[in-house]
Amino acid sequence: MAIYAIGDLQGCYSELEQLLTKINFNSQYDQVWFVGDLVNRGPQSLETIQFVQELGDSAVCVLGNHDIHLIACHCGVQSCKPKSSLNQILNHPDVQEIIDWLRHQPLLHFDPNVNWIMVHAGFLPQWDLFTAQDCAKQVEQQLRSDKYVDFLQHAYGNDPNQWQDDLPDIDRWRVILNAFTRLRLCDLQGRMDFEFKGPLGEQSDHLHAWFEVPRQSENINIIFGHWSALGLKHQNNLLSLDTGCLWGNQLTAARIDTDPVEIFQIECTAKQKIANT
Repeated sequence: MAIYAIGDLQGCYSELEQLLTKINFNSQYDQVWFVGDLVNRGPQSLETIQFVQELGDSAVCVLGNHDIHLIACHCGVQSCKPKSSLNQILNHPDVQEIIDWLRHQPLLHFDPNVNWIMVHAGFLPQWDLFTAQDCAKQVEQQLRSDKYVDFLQHAYGNDPNQWQDDLPDIDRWRVILNAFTRLRLCDLQGRMDFEFKGPLGEQSDHLHAWFEVPRQSENINIIFGHWSALGLKHQNNLLSLDTGCLWGNQLTAARIDTDPVEIFQIECTAKQKIANT
């Protein structure tokens, strides 16, 4: 059995098909991990999420910020613009089934057999693996509960921007959700920044990539996406897989059950038409 991790799809289903063909993926024997952001902006959000659903146990998917946005749009917490590809899903007869499946996906996946963690965006420097797993479970329980709409009504916002053990529930959950789905940069004290989206090295001097800040999890292998301007980055125990397929660059897969990790890419045939979202 092979295990592959694939970067942000954002509705690029045709490219996903090409990449799976290139790696000879067999859903009967292999497993594929998706780093989140299955949907939004790309042209085939509906086909993408339906395909991942149909993979069943052959697929593992963590939630990204665009996936959370889809759930929030469906329940009226956020709004979706008329040209957004999310409307393909929101207007589909099976939308409730899709949303229920999506909100039951994890924020963090860890497989001790290959010793890799997968999250969508980042991992706070104050966390070790046990703490991160516990934090993920807290928010996953909120998203999977009957009160998930109430949770989402209070989940959006940038404050507080730093982890503390004694935060009130909703503040703690907001920090956790932001870290797993939005984090790129923080300062040396772990205070998160949510504005910068550019290439590493162009940020303010006091800010650092979350993986460059000394952290409790130095010995953990982490796969993540979310940061297309960072691109493919494989060093030590880090693997960044968002290579900007949506923007006309590449879609990337990494075989993670081998040593060394094997990288596979396909070029996008043309820059996707980006919907106003």
